[in-house]
Amino acid sequence: MTRYQNLKAALIIAITFIAQTGCKKLVEADAPRTSLNQGNVYNTNEAAISVLTGLYQQMNQEGLLSGSNGISLTVGLSADEFDLSSAIAATDTKYYYYIDSLFSNINNSKGVEYWAPFYNYIFVCNSAIQGLTSSDGLSPSVKNQLLGEAKFIRAFLYFYLTNMYGDVPLVLTSDWKVSSSVGRVGKPQVYQQLITDLIEAENILSDKYLDGKLQPYTGSSERVRPTRWAAAALLARIYLYNGDWANAEAQASAVINNTSLYELTTLNNVFLKNSTEAIWQLQPILSGQNTADGMLFLLPSSGPNSDHPVYLSSHLLAAFEVNDQRRYGKNWIDSVIVGTSVYYYPYKYKAGFDGGISSVSDLKEYLMVLRLSEQYLIRAEARAQQNKIDDAHNDLNIIRNRSGLPNTTANVQSTTLTAILHERQVELFSEWGHRWFDLKRTGAIDAVMSIVRPQKASGALWKSYMQLYPILISDIQKNSQITQNPGY
Repeated sequence: MTRYQNLKAALIIAITFIAQTGCKKLVEADAPRTSLNQGNVYNTNEAAISVLTGLYQQMNQEGLLSGSNGISLTVGLSADEFDLSSAIAATDTKYYYYIDSLFSNINNSKGVEYWAPFYNYIFVCNSAIQGLTSSDGLSPSVKNQLLGEAKFIRAFLYFYLTNMYGDVPLVLTSDWKVSSSVGRVGKPQVYQQLITDLIEAENILSDKYLDGKLQPYTGSSERVRPTRWAAAALLARIYLYNGDWANAEAQASAVINNTSLYELTTLNNVFLKNSTEAIWQLQPILSGQNTADGMLFLLPSSGPNSDHPVYLSSHLLAAFEVNDQRRYGKNWIDSVIVGTSVYYYPYKYKAGFDGGISSVSDLKEYLMVLRLSEQYLIRAEARAQQNKIDDAHNDLNIIRNRSGLPNTTANVQSTTLTAILHERQVELFSEWGHRWFDLKRTGAIDAVMSIVRPQKASGALWKSYMQLYPILISDIQKNSQITQNPGY
């Protein structure tokens, strides 16, 4: 892909993001004192750490992981989780995601927003893997941790690319001459590479949370750098999506059984910074904000508007059982009344803008990326698929009971799998596009969206090709090996 920057420029971008935020970050490493060039960036621990630290901050600051352009919003809009405010113009990108009418052409595109930036992040990961692998100037522990982080982030990014766009170019090099001619490969091949990356990451990442200098915390720890448990959690998800039930169960169990680090907490404490349910979080970086998702989803008393463009759909609200404390206890859902209208909104993050935030110690919430309850639901599904029905019920009931619900009444494999998918809908709503991806991977998307899309846009009919987003047209023009998704 010719849009890739050269190695030196990519590393400069990653490192300079360290200095571009208002308050000091606990993931922050000191900027390298020596000048940056391709030959020396991986010769000192300090400079090498800065590359990965800068990448986290770059991804966070560009707003594609959270907030008004983030995955939770846009992919959630594609599904049946949100309704869109009438304040959003029909020319707005969010509107096109909402009505599932994305497109890509020379003059304008809607739906390609993640394609180029994610590949640029992957390029930084590839450059880091190459530089770290060949370096002999780093301490072994730092080299292993950074290699593990780079492979973990690459796998994380490819997971979202392939689940949004389908077959994608699998670029594993920083040589743009090679990458510019790479064609799209099928999801099974992508998953196999991600599994390889995550197994390697799991083997070399620290099993403890590390600070910005990759040292163990002496007091309370921040959960913002990936550990081997983050790799195991993402690996469990990918095994599940790939139909490898035994390995999905094993990886989820490895995380769940680490009770010294992880345990389910009360509903109102789940999304706090460094929650015991957090496997990996991202630290907010914008002045005065806790999380960008909190800023986005929390509705003002006046209701939805251009800055707070969504509220929860009737489809999602109807999915909650009576007495489910996630909804009816106002733990994860709250509402505002405007005239005769009631607008329900995600209340998982309860802190939005706070002018009193002057340092990281003032933050109350971090963006949750991987959390423990998903691992219980992954293991429940994997066990049900292996016909371990009682064990699957045990995991499912742990999540249900926390929300004030009785044990499941499902009694055979088919009803158990349906109950687990339903639990994922009400547990993971407004998080990272889980609902959209679940509908696709379970083959339920056509049935659900055939009902939902006409309600979003009068007269609009659902077509199955809409479950994939369009490919960036400029990349298709530059690389004859890349073809557009059907229907676009």
